[in-house]
Amino acid sequence: MLEWLKTILGEAYTEDVDKKVSEQIGKDFVARADFNAANEAKKTLDGQIKDRDKQLEELKKSSGDSEALKQQIAQLQESNKTAKTEYDASLAKINYDSRAEKFIDGLKPRDDLSKKAILSEFAAKAFKLEGESFIGGKEWAEEFKKANAAHFADGTGFPPPPGGGAPAPSDMSKLSDEDFYAKAFTKK
Repeated sequence: MLEWLKTILGEAYTEDVDKKVSEQIGKDFVARADFNAANEAKKTLDGQIKDRDKQLEELKKSSGDSEALKQQIAQLQESNKTAKTEYDASLAKINYDSRAEKFIDGLKPRDDLSKKAILSEFAAKAFKLEGESFIGGKEWAEEFKKANAAHFADGTGFPPPPGGGAPAPSDMSKLSDEDFYAKAFTKK
C-alpha cells in the first residue's frame, strides 16, 4: 500500500488506484534498494579504478629493475585478488539486504517500525537467497503473519489490552476525545 498516495488523494483513493500506480511505478522506476545497491557498486568500482591507476604509476617508476618489477606485480596481483573477494562479498550482502527488504515490503508491514522489527526477525533466520527468492522464506512469512497479525496492514488489528478493554483501533488520531475514551476504557 502506498500510504503517501492515500494522504495525497484523500477520499478519492481506492485500492484500484493504488494498484495501478504501483504497477506503473514498477515499470518506470527502479526500486530504492536496487538503486542504492547499484550506486554502492559504482562507488566501490571507482575506488578500485583509482587504486589500479596508482599501482600502474608505481610500476612505471620501478620499471628499471626486472626482479623488483616481478615482485611488485605479484604483490599487486595478490592485493587485487583480496580486494575483489572483499568487493564480491560486499556486493552479495547489499544484494541480499535489498532482496530481503523487498520481500518484507511485499508482506505489507503496518508501518516503518513494524517493518524494521520484521526485517530483524527475518535476518536472524539467515535464509539462503536463490535467484530472486529466499528458500523457506515464504513459509516463514505465512507463519509469522499468523502469529503477529497486528504488524501487518492486512492483519486483524491490535489485540485487546491486558485486563480487558476494547482493542485499540488502527488509527487513534481520527477519533474524537469522547470516542477515544469510550473505546479505550470500556470493558468487554
